[in-house]
Amino acid sequence: MIPRYARTAMTGIWSADAKFRIWFEIEAHAAMALAERGVIPMEAAKTIWKKGGAAKFDVARIDEIEREVKHDVIAFLTHLSEIVGPEARFVHQGMTSSDVLDTCLAVQMHRAADILIADADALLAALKKRAFEFKHTPTIGRSHGIHAEPTTFGLKLAGYYAEFSRARARLVTAREEISTCAISGPVGTFSTIGPEVEEYVAGKLGLKIEPVSTQVIPRDRHAAFFAALGVVAASLERLAIEIRHLQRTEVSEAEEYFSPGQKGSSSMPHKRNPVLSENVTGLARMVRAYVTPALEDVALWHERDISHSSVERFIGPDATITLDFALARMAGIIDKLVVYPKRMQENLDKTHGLVHSQRVMLALTQRGVSREDAYKLVQRNAMRAFGGEGQLLDLLKADADVVKVLPPDELSSLFDLGFHFKHVDEIFARVFGV
Repeated sequence: MIPRYARTAMTGIWSADAKFRIWFEIEAHAAMALAERGVIPMEAAKTIWKKGGAAKFDVARIDEIEREVKHDVIAFLTHLSEIVGPEARFVHQGMTSSDVLDTCLAVQMHRAADILIADADALLAALKKRAFEFKHTPTIGRSHGIHAEPTTFGLKLAGYYAEFSRARARLVTAREEISTCAISGPVGTFSTIGPEVEEYVAGKLGLKIEPVSTQVIPRDRHAAFFAALGVVAASLERLAIEIRHLQRTEVSEAEEYFSPGQKGSSSMPHKRNPVLSENVTGLARMVRAYVTPALEDVALWHERDISHSSVERFIGPDATITLDFALARMAGIIDKLVVYPKRMQENLDKTHGLVHSQRVMLALTQRGVSREDAYKLVQRNAMRAFGGEGQLLDLLKADADVVKVLPPDELSSLFDLGFHFKHVDEIFARVFGV
């Protein structure tokens, strides 16, 4: 991942230093488990912990060894033996490379999920704050991009809060599913290392045991993890697109904060563009792009092949780093979003009262007019209002077929904006519990 879209805490999880430290902890915990069971000397296990725990692993040295041996885990173990000394012969007893690699990946993805969940919490806090701020601020709801009926801007944001609450729950589930440990030997039969070692290591690392592993943890777990990230990214894009549309000059109901000294265009000094939301849109596309390779990784040959390995070296860091950045960016966008209630009201009024058409139609049906006829009566006046011939209310009052069913004063009462907001408190209680 390029540094432009990366944050320090998340990138740290995927650094070589962090990886090798986790590899060491897996090996050292396994050695201690074996020592407690009398398989290897306890003093050897303690030496491994003491020397390896105090060491700073030399990434350049490990890379140098790997260039010769063409195997990353062997390169690490060779370097570890240089640090530990003779007792290193008791490291990796009965284990296979995937025991280290897959368990490490589980730890990394668990830690990455922790950060993503915290990111979701920050976004939820921003959405909740702004939703209550604009709980009763009227705005137009749109379907197909066209004015439909009134809503409030707070309700718009409450909808996104509910969506990202589900996103958070998906991340929690994904973290749970991916957090398994496999220390089961060459084809998962525990022939050279007992299940009790796996249980010990899992407990020390805060993981569950993998009930059945082959030589690897089954990749359906990983696919589910990345699919969850993809869904969260899709929700981010939906919110980003909403902001981008609201910032369009013809709409101008909300816009990203434009800081002092910021410039929007190299050629047009007047420009204030929704660049952050556009950026989130692009990042969301990238996160979703990592889902398909993860799905394709599920179908490995027999007990294991390594077709998944190169894929995960890309998508593990890139998907989590990208989503971390996008979630944090969106939280900032929402927190500083500039909202224009006056413009929202102007846009509501732009269609000459057409947003109340359904209520008039329903009132006609309640007075005995068939739905088909009521629709025609309202539509013919609505089309005239669309054409600029006047306000819908005035046109309806001038329509003899309408007023013989609904007197003018009753028609006027049907154009009350507040009618549409009578359940706002109830919806907020559903979403926020207050």
